[in-house]
Parts: sequence; structure tokens; C-alpha cells
Amino acid sequence: MLIIDVRSGESIDKALKRYKRKSINTRVIRELRSRREFTKPSVKRRKETLKAIYRENKMRNED
Repeated sequence: MLIIDVRSGESIDKALKRYKRKSINTRVIRELRSRREFTKPSVKRRKETLKAIYRENKMRNED
């Protein structure tokens, strides 16, 4: 659970912005989405290799 202390004189908008930034940095939302459904280990491996190939091709094209 994320806890955000509202500072004295701080608006709620700024506190919400800090909360959103903190939740993105801790990857809470990404974890919740990944737990919605089960993915087989073979599918996870395939996705990881495809991501690695994509990143490598992108790095080659930038040079």
C-alpha cells in the first residue's frame, strides 16, 4: 500500500500527482495487470526473446 503524506500548505492536486508518480515507479499497476490472467512460461520466454530482438534491431538502426 502506498502512503503519501500531504505536506502543510500543499494542494491535493500536487499530492495526487506525487501518488501517481510513486505508483508508476513501484510498478503496482503493471503487476496487477499481469496477475489478471495466467500466462504460460513458454509464452513469457517467447515475449522476452521478441523484445530482446526488437531492442537489438532498434540499436543497430540508430547507429
